[in-house]
Amino acid sequence: MKTKDFHLAIKVNASAEEALEKINQVDKWWAKKVKGKSEKLNDKFTVDFGKTFVDFQISELVPGKKVVWNVTDCNLDWIKAKKEWNGTEVVFEISGKGNTSEIDFTHIGLVPGVECYNDCEVGWTGHITKSLVNLINTGKGQPE
Repeated sequence: MKTKDFHLAIKVNASAEEALEKINQVDKWWAKKVKGKSEKLNDKFTVDFGKTFVDFQISELVPGKKVVWNVTDCNLDWIKAKKEWNGTEVVFEISGKGNTSEIDFTHIGLVPGVECYNDCEVGWTGHITKSLVNLINTGKGQPE
């Protein structure tokens, strides 16, 4: 039996290009403290929550369709396996028609059974289904 990576699908009121632009504005929907750039292929950025941080590199970017963030380092301070996200990938795939788009979000490597799964499932669900949706639809996200 294949283990499933964490996945969510959302619908937003924006073109695929606009949705991708908002996804890349990490400091407006996920974390207020973001260092580096998150706009172009090979950009590197860090999402900083104090003792917890995640370093990413954009490993794939298809304008208006897809962006992939590769986790290059992390410190998940609240669990024993602090480097658990290392080598995982965060993938946003976008399909749009006119002014509406569907975003498929997958965290490859975040699977049931890993230590942070339950906490990360709650976190991603809130950030994606509330904050990111609100940023795209209304221009106002709720970053931590």
